[in-house]
Amino acid sequence: MIRGEQIPEGLGRFALLTVALLYLLALVGLPLVVVFVQAFADGIGSYLRALTDPYALSAIRLTLLTAAITVPMNTVFGIAAAWAIAKFEFRGKNALITLIDLPFAVSPVIAGLTYVLLFGARGWFGPWLREHDLHVIFAVPGIVLATTFVTFPFVARELIPLMQTQGNEEEETALSLGASGWQTFRLVTLPNIRWGLLYGVLLCNARAMGEFGAVSVVSGHIRGLTNTLPLHIEILNSEYNLVGSFACASILALLALVTLTAKSLLELRHPELRGGVARQT
Repeated sequence: MIRGEQIPEGLGRFALLTVALLYLLALVGLPLVVVFVQAFADGIGSYLRALTDPYALSAIRLTLLTAAITVPMNTVFGIAAAWAIAKFEFRGKNALITLIDLPFAVSPVIAGLTYVLLFGARGWFGPWLREHDLHVIFAVPGIVLATTFVTFPFVARELIPLMQTQGNEEEETALSLGASGWQTFRLVTLPNIRWGLLYGVLLCNARAMGEFGAVSVVSGHIRGLTNTLPLHIEILNSEYNLVGSFACASILALLALVTLTAKSLLELRHPELRGGVARQT
């Protein structure tokens, strides 16, 4: 039997890299190009009219408002949860970690439905909310709650392994020298986690602005009131307004590109961040 010639290592690596790049180009690159080509298909005038439409502007404002509320809340929660898990031992620690991972295991649509069952007109708290003229479902509070649920693991899951790797030595030294708990956090812990924190906030913000499933259930799709940008894009597409839908989609695509660029720059500067949330899920 004649043995086949062994493929050179360099050639094999090049072939694998080529296949991977072609795969990414087909799944990510081409759709991204199509978004911008279709957005400008009728010219810059149509593109700008689609973005300055009152319903589009309302959707953009609501998306930004939701992210402006959700991201700071998740940042505070993520820092507190990561600090507790990484620096202390306490009963229920594993349960807390499991709860943080819950949004990764639960479909966003199911999460939205849960909020409807809790705060809807016929939900558990529906009668009380109706008596006090409070609106959660089909209103901004419901959208914020749903978005908060699907995005709250990102900051915590980025900081937990980072804090665990750093250990407690620096904090214990600061405390032994007379620093208060707040001084220790502000002058020691926070500087050590700032890049990981920024990384987690970046991912959290991108997910908050692009969330569709949970928000779709609780929003009611009320134009000009409860439609976020992803929901507005869906409505335009269902009405065969392709230029308008792709014009609005280009905003989310630009956000994705900015997020990807910032993420890549952070990973280049701090290789320990590479892998992000995925390494703990």
